Amino acid sequence: MGEMRELEYPFDSIDILLHQKKYRKIMSHKEHLEIKRIAILSGSTVGDLKGILELFLLNNNIKPQFYEGLYNRFFEEAVFHNQDLNEFRPDVIYIHTTNRNISRLPTPQMNEAEVMELLRGEMERFESVWKSLAEKYNCPIIQNNFDLMPFRVFGNADCYYVNGINRFIAMLNDQFSRYAQNHQNFYLCDINYLSAWFGLEKWSEPGYWYNYKYAMHPEAIPLLAFNVANIIKALYGKNKKAIITDLDNTLWGGVIGDDGPGNIKLGVETPQGIAYYELQQYLKYLKQRGIILCVCSKNEEEMAYEGINSSAGVLSEDDFAVIKANWNEKHENIVEICREINLLPESMVFLDDNEVERDSVKAFIPRITVPELNEPAYYRKILDQCGFFECVGFTEDDKFRTEFYRANIERENLKLKYDNYDDYLLSLQMKALVEPFTHVNIERVCQLINKTNQFNLTGIRFSQSELEHTIGSENNITLCARLTDKFGDNGIVSAVIGEFDYKGVLTIVSWVMSCRVFKRHLEYLVFDKLVEKCLEKGIKSIRGIYVDTGRNKLCSDFYSQLGFTKKEQTDERTEWEYLIYKDYKIKNTVIEVL
Repeated sequence: MGEMRELEYPFDSIDILLHQKKYRKIMSHKEHLEIKRIAILSGSTVGDLKGILELFLLNNNIKPQFYEGLYNRFFEEAVFHNQDLNEFRPDVIYIHTTNRNISRLPTPQMNEAEVMELLRGEMERFESVWKSLAEKYNCPIIQNNFDLMPFRVFGNADCYYVNGINRFIAMLNDQFSRYAQNHQNFYLCDINYLSAWFGLEKWSEPGYWYNYKYAMHPEAIPLLAFNVANIIKALYGKNKKAIITDLDNTLWGGVIGDDGPGNIKLGVETPQGIAYYELQQYLKYLKQRGIILCVCSKNEEEMAYEGINSSAGVLSEDDFAVIKANWNEKHENIVEICREINLLPESMVFLDDNEVERDSVKAFIPRITVPELNEPAYYRKILDQCGFFECVGFTEDDKFRTEFYRANIERENLKLKYDNYDDYLLSLQMKALVEPFTHVNIERVCQLINKTNQFNLTGIRFSQSELEHTIGSENNITLCARLTDKFGDNGIVSAVIGEFDYKGVLTIVSWVMSCRVFKRHLEYLVFDKLVEKCLEKGIKSIRGIYVDTGRNKLCSDFYSQLGFTKKEQTDERTEWEYLIYKDYKIKNTVIEVL
């Protein structure tokens, strides 16, 4: 069972509020759900928020178990002893506060020094909440920033007078942002933006607060829950990774084969071309933050390239990892694209203006996501608001993601020139750095583990705080590997977490590897290093676990290839054993170790 269209943007908030029980029952039958414990600490009535949040999480294959805090007791439950929350052991904590929970607001009599003292006091109050929760539970914290007030004491000047209330809220939001920038595992849900997007006047409907202590209009609850769910699913690697786009009437207006390159609608000079220009600009931004762009179009290849490289647009052929412009069926081209860049269809978003093509692709590739595109003026809005690419971490590697994939295609093309596979591997001139997890590389390691599906031996996801706990642990061996070759730097592409016991047995809790580098013998080098660390610690055997997640059959026999012996097997789980001997022979022969 895939995603429910009723829970995808643009969704009908009233429909979701009325039919949440029906939708929950439908999705209760989904397979391979990840259970996550989510604590909600709130400064107002939670109401339908928990139930609707559950729907959006189920839609992203997360089955939540909730702890619901008492009304407006978020501070006390966070700072003071809380046995119930301790026993719940949250995986994620969401603090649902609004401008109703600001303890004191500036008055017209206050001077700037008094306002700044008020600001410091408010920040200290919230920081005590965040620090206490971080110390006790070591899990991701999601915190709302603040919506603006629906009134302005100083009129338009309220946004810049030193004692203006909305200026004060803007400064608080800036302080929250600075805290998020400087603290790992802390994320903001931007209700300042959401309230503006929804409409501040309706968002702040006072009757719902006076009568029910709802801090926002009930129809805004699905919008809020959708955004919180996007953050949570991004924390556990359930974002999309790539966009496959059509060309004619998707990246530009018109049919280039009929109209000619000079007559397509694209650019800022014409009303018809602006929508396509802005979509291309948005796609360029996504590419620059690490989303892979590909083309799948029924077109003559030469004409397609002329349109892609049009000076009236923003994108060029260098922005795309793969371009398929031919007369094959689009679902066939998409399967080829998935193969070439080694990503699963569920990691892809397909953009096409043609309803028939969209339906055909969905029929043949059910796991791909295909948003409904109607009016070109709304293409960018739909792609942005769907929450496919929610960001919870941005690394240097992300900036060069497209280049990584393009270089990988060059490597695959080079392979065709060699009859002997080892000769091909040696020709790549590979070098690797294998090191333990550190506070420097942990963000990228977390991203790799949570995004990797095909070479992921157990399918376990970790928050960054959970991974940080392994750094320097006496009972863990952690390794991550960065691989370079003559085509460039692949970045950190493999990570291993092992736990060992007093009997001298190491259990591999997690082993992931980017499929871009699978079967280049990096897996052998990483295993060599793992054995080396085990020998240093007197570990005598390694226990390997493979769990069939439905998406990782690629590595179902991986432990056998390394020389492990199968010990136990059920339908979804297989346990393997490897006995370590002092005369262990190095398996890697093609990668230089740095």
